[in-house]
Amino acid sequence: MSFIVVSPLSRIGEMAVRHKARDMISLIAKEQAFHRPGVIAADRHLTLAMNDITFKGTGGLVAPDETHVQRIIDFAASWRQETPLLIHCWMGVSRSPAAALIAALLLAPDQSDEQLAGRLRAASPFATPNARLIEIGDALLNRGGRLVAAVRTIGRGADADGNAPFVLAIGKPACG
Repeated sequence: MSFIVVSPLSRIGEMAVRHKARDMISLIAKEQAFHRPGVIAADRHLTLAMNDITFKGTGGLVAPDETHVQRIIDFAASWRQETPLLIHCWMGVSRSPAAALIAALLLAPDQSDEQLAGRLRAASPFATPNARLIEIGDALLNRGGRLVAAVRTIGRGADADGNAPFVLAIGKPACG
């Protein structure tokens, strides 16, 4: 079964090597400098400049928007799933778990949003997926509000220190 590794920025090199990842999505503030792990080829690395906010108009911060989410969807669709997909943000708690849910639903659209959110919570007691990314992903993937509702059901995660990577299985289609 394919899976997604969600990581804080501080552990991307370790996680890429440990899980043999060859594809990576970075959701990071535009001024945040970092080095792509050497095992990730430049053409298999998507960097999206955005802040972890849920609404536009917050000073000079960049809110996630439809273009960001569409790029996540397009990149995930091009992922061959031969090795894990690594997704990270600064802490690995908000933007990257949201992107992981969006990618998982794109790749296995028949699965239950509730079961997927439950797997996320089981994998990470700290994850609090970014609400704006979830809302946009729900709309672009035609989930009819199910993803938004499922994420609300799991609630806010526990406080994190930014050092808790986790693995999310893509999932199987829901049974009739």
